[in-house]
Amino acid sequence: MRLHRLRSKIALVFVLLMLAIQAAVFVATRSVIASVAHAHVDAQLAMGERVFRKVLQSDTEKLNQAAAVVAADFGFREAVALRDQTTVLSALQNQGDRIHADIVMLVGLDGKLIADSRDPASAGKPFPFPSLIQHTTHKDASSIIGVVNGRPYELVLVPVKAPLTIAWVAMGFAIDDIAAREMREVASLHVSFIARPAGGQWTVLASSLPAEQRTALERASRTATLVERQSASVSLNEGFGSRIVWLAVSNQPVAAVLQTSLDEAMAPYRKLQSTLFLLTLAGVVISIAGATLTARSVTRPLAELTRFAQRIGRGDYSAPIQIAQKDEISALAAAFGQMRDDIAEREARITDLAYVDRLTGLPNRVAFNECLQQAIEMAAPERSPLAVMMLDMDRFKYVNDTLGHHIGDLLLHEVAKRLIRCVPGDTDTVARLGGDEFAILLPGGELGTAQRIAQAMLKALEEPIVIEAHVVDVAASIGIVIFPDDGGDVHSLLRRADVAMYRAKRTNAGMSVYDESEERYGEERLSLMSELRHAIEYGELRLYYQPKVDLASNDMSHVEALVRWVHPVRGVVPPGEFIPFAEQTGFIRSISRWVAGEAISQCAAWHAKGIALSVSVNVSARDLAEADFPDVLEALLRQHGVEPRWLWLEITESALMDDPAHAIAILDRLHRLGIRLSIDDFGTGYSSLSYLKRMPVDELKIDRSFVMGMVSGPDDEIIVRSTIALGHNMGLRVVAEGVEDATTLETLRTLHCDVAQGYHLGRPLSADGIESWITRWAETVASAALADEV
Repeated sequence: MRLHRLRSKIALVFVLLMLAIQAAVFVATRSVIASVAHAHVDAQLAMGERVFRKVLQSDTEKLNQAAAVVAADFGFREAVALRDQTTVLSALQNQGDRIHADIVMLVGLDGKLIADSRDPASAGKPFPFPSLIQHTTHKDASSIIGVVNGRPYELVLVPVKAPLTIAWVAMGFAIDDIAAREMREVASLHVSFIARPAGGQWTVLASSLPAEQRTALERASRTATLVERQSASVSLNEGFGSRIVWLAVSNQPVAAVLQTSLDEAMAPYRKLQSTLFLLTLAGVVISIAGATLTARSVTRPLAELTRFAQRIGRGDYSAPIQIAQKDEISALAAAFGQMRDDIAEREARITDLAYVDRLTGLPNRVAFNECLQQAIEMAAPERSPLAVMMLDMDRFKYVNDTLGHHIGDLLLHEVAKRLIRCVPGDTDTVARLGGDEFAILLPGGELGTAQRIAQAMLKALEEPIVIEAHVVDVAASIGIVIFPDDGGDVHSLLRRADVAMYRAKRTNAGMSVYDESEERYGEERLSLMSELRHAIEYGELRLYYQPKVDLASNDMSHVEALVRWVHPVRGVVPPGEFIPFAEQTGFIRSISRWVAGEAISQCAAWHAKGIALSVSVNVSARDLAEADFPDVLEALLRQHGVEPRWLWLEITESALMDDPAHAIAILDRLHRLGIRLSIDDFGTGYSSLSYLKRMPVDELKIDRSFVMGMVSGPDDEIIVRSTIALGHNMGLRVVAEGVEDATTLETLRTLHCDVAQGYHLGRPLSADGIESWITRWAETVASAALADEV
């Protein structure tokens, strides 16, 4: 509030006046309430004192009656006269137990104890309260509140007459915390008993107060001035109204302190105080409102123009300016409104170009990065999770190349609509980063939520998409990262989502969650890739050959060529570490052609030695995408003089599905050349029987995962059995790879599998090693045949 403004000055005067009036009323009311509360406390204490004395009187009467009964008992009087201490003590204890007395004593005429229920050995000791005997001498009974061994008791003394007084019966109740709490229940006041030994300070002997307030009472009683014999209200521990009730004023005075909480007494009036406070606030609000309404007619038009200009300066064009006056200010307001419309229109066009993808209408990369940054800033203080997903379409390039960019654009628009339908929240964001790459932001999304949404997106994209009479089959790969576990900034999250997405694409998993080890592995692969480019040139690639055995004849006339990279520093690098990355980068083309050339050359060398071996070579999706691939193989076969039937090509199902029509055309050309074809890793890809029956293949290779698990897992055995039957019914040879033990080998024989391959039969060997293995295998087969004959 600026004081130089008229509206501020009017509001300030109204508010100050209202505050002064309300403060005066509040203070006066508070004083009256406090006075009334204290008067109520005094009345409550006075009433409590009367109740308290009634309770003491009731206890005294109960003790008198019990003591009189035992004093009048003939047997008891006879025992007293005969000084039969055992009978006396038994009679005292029995009568005391009837009324739950805590102390029962018999006092002789000499003022000494004859018997004491607490301590039989105390006989002969002086009675603690000789003054009580003096009072009893003049009447039938008397009572006292006294302290015995630091503990207060309510005592009565009754004479034992036969017919003259021969002794006195003393009987009493102990006054402890339990008794104090019972009295509090009756009197509705806290009850404390205090005493002051001769020459000492006041001490709390029993109390119904909690420990902390009991300690405060004891401290206060030691410093307070207490007038003996005069019951009165006093000020002791803070927060309580107190009243002293004198019980004994002998050499060790005893008093009861009755107390009640001032807070409890004030409680009924607090609602009134709260109401007054709310009325004060309401008065201030009404004052401000009144001041504002009074000044608005003078200052509103200019203030409205000022605020409008400030809103435009901040970029807020939502609310129009409204001036009811019909004068020069209204004309100025109209000019301001036109200016707002023009600026808003221009900024909307600029924002649309800068932040919206023109093709799909989704936020673009810049907008997504800003949304992600804002989401990170909101989630960072509480480390709340948020999910980022990176989605890349599979086979989109094929759609563009075959159907044209127009169909590709329409496909992207349809994909965007399906992705938006899969995100549930209003704060979730789907953006197109460029090309066929999309990003999804899920503020507050945990890993499970992200996985469910990713699965829904994959399922949505599996449904056929019809664009201008073209049925377009697309799929996607999705990478998932979670803030803050996988990264704390925009750059890290997007980069790692990219890593996870490429892993999903590489493994055909559909979606993949970011794994830190995968990123390290990716960096390692980049390093290897730069070195792989020189591997062929420097002769670091080697071909190894693994035997395949005919299970019917035990002949070995077929090997599979497997590439290995013998790195000069790293040693042997497994194919799984460089082949997938080479496929993604396109370098697999050079590797495949080198492998084919080396395998065909070795095949020619073996045949020249009289070793009739066929060789299998693995073929990638990129090889099948090359239109000249059959021509390259034909040239190599002709160059080395190798018959086409000696060469087998092993193609994975996933490689065929990238572009089925083109792949089948290439396979037809290879088949016409006479080259044998095999479907590798059958059962793990995406092909259907409709494609399989159109492919000119000669062999199915059952994936090693099913073969290795068939002995221990009945489900895997069923898959193997069904695949063998399927292959034979289609006229194909069936190969089982991954044979690791004799049991698996014999099971495959029983299932009539044609060919087996695995470590149990032979590991991948060099060309020379294969020749030696053939010799050993022939000897093993001959020995087995001889043993069977014997």
